[in-house]
Amino acid sequence: MIAYVRGRVDSTGPDSAVVEVGGVGLALLVAPATAAALVPGEEARLAASLIVREDSLTLYGFASDDEKRVFELVQTASGVGPKVALAMLATLAPDEIRRAVATGDARALTRVSGVGPKGAQKIILELKDKLGAPVGGTGGLPVPAQRVQPWRDQVAAGLQSLGWAAREAEAAVDAVAADLDGEQVPPIPELLKAALRKLSRP
Repeated sequence: MIAYVRGRVDSTGPDSAVVEVGGVGLALLVAPATAAALVPGEEARLAASLIVREDSLTLYGFASDDEKRVFELVQTASGVGPKVALAMLATLAPDEIRRAVATGDARALTRVSGVGPKGAQKIILELKDKLGAPVGGTGGLPVPAQRVQPWRDQVAAGLQSLGWAAREAEAAVDAVAADLDGEQVPPIPELLKAALRKLSRP
């Protein structure tokens, strides 16, 4: 059982990272915000969950132990596999997932790629007594520019109106937020242009 991975970040992608541990490069699937917070060449610690299938071994990485707990818990709902569980964390913070389930907010869950209205209701029904109440705090890696900032939703909506998929839009917004790194937020048109530049990169 792999609880976490600690080592030098070798490389990152929009939703993946390679961390060198003891001379071995471990490939992990991660949420876009987590990937954006990792810096190649620097050391990082990622909570990890190994998913074993008959034909594959897939390692998932998380910015915090709380994200890992939520990732594993949401998979106890029927129809939710690791791909959808990671998509949930790519779209909603752990406490946002808890709040949506606790309050029966199916609309929030349908923002997740792969989750429709019926699936959202099933998730709420099956997880209501498992996830618990929001715990507060983020922990783990310093994830840049939290999703509660209004500009994030506005830019993501703008990208989707231009034909980009929700997941691609979220990844671009996360990359722009990482570049800001606490600096003053520019006007929405400038942010949208920056996000489009991210999407146009090979």
